Amino acid sequence: MSNTVEFARMNGLGNKILVVDMRGRKDVVTAAAAIALNADPATQFDQIMAIHDPKLQGTDAWIDILNCDGTKAQACGNGTRCVVQALAAETGEKVFTFQTVAGILNAREHEDGTISVDMGAPVFAWDKIPLAEEFADTSRIELQIGPIDNPVLHSPSVASMGNPHAIFWVDKDPMSFDLDRFGPLLENHPMFPERANITLAQVLSPTSLRTRTWERGAGLTLACGSAACSAAVSAARTGRTGRKVTIDVASAPAPGKLTIEWLDSNDHVVMTGPAEWEWSGTVDPVTGSFSRDPEQGAQAR
Repeated sequence: MSNTVEFARMNGLGNKILVVDMRGRKDVVTAAAAIALNADPATQFDQIMAIHDPKLQGTDAWIDILNCDGTKAQACGNGTRCVVQALAAETGEKVFTFQTVAGILNAREHEDGTISVDMGAPVFAWDKIPLAEEFADTSRIELQIGPIDNPVLHSPSVASMGNPHAIFWVDKDPMSFDLDRFGPLLENHPMFPERANITLAQVLSPTSLRTRTWERGAGLTLACGSAACSAAVSAARTGRTGRKVTIDVASAPAPGKLTIEWLDSNDHVVMTGPAEWEWSGTVDPVTGSFSRDPEQGAQAR
């Protein structure tokens, strides 16, 4: 078995993704490899999407997801769009079914190049998210940052889209908050036994939100698809918006939006947005040592 596999540096609305082709192999991308890759500015990432041979009949692949700190992630919507774009370019197919720790994901590439991913149904039960304390209503829980009589952030909506999310509603631009200071405290708050993704969400209209996310295991991220889905369903659940919204991702490096629809028919959440290929190369999934393809003009590392 070769020591190296093919991989691509991609992004989903700025969410930095490495798509690693592990098909035909029995091993996995190690935590050590993930940490080494994230330490290099050329391959710094939010998530690794490792494509493995399917484990379940009727699926196209098993997707193993790693955060940049080497921990496992259950879901990554922006990364899934990158996987779809990569496989569509390779195979010519437009429709895919993936198995992940979070469940089955169905995805489709459209003629305009945007990609829709069925992220499944949201989970609101406190013990399934999970939370450390029981809340009958998870659309608003007791949690705050700042002075008790004038908190900076408070009363988030919480949900799971395969991974735990807390949505804090704010009345000004999410970029105006010191999320790099509050994010680590909230991600690791005792309320979240499995940690949580922390999102600031501003309602712009009944059909649009503006968000910024501190991602569990990755930190400040330029975009997070599952967070956008959680914000959308939480906004609809609390009467702030309808069930279809456009998400303006405040931290995205270029203008771009996600469309999120919470379907009445089956309770599933469908996310539609772009994916972008940047460059390709080969990587050792054990050590993380890599080289860019020669035509990209980069040297081996």
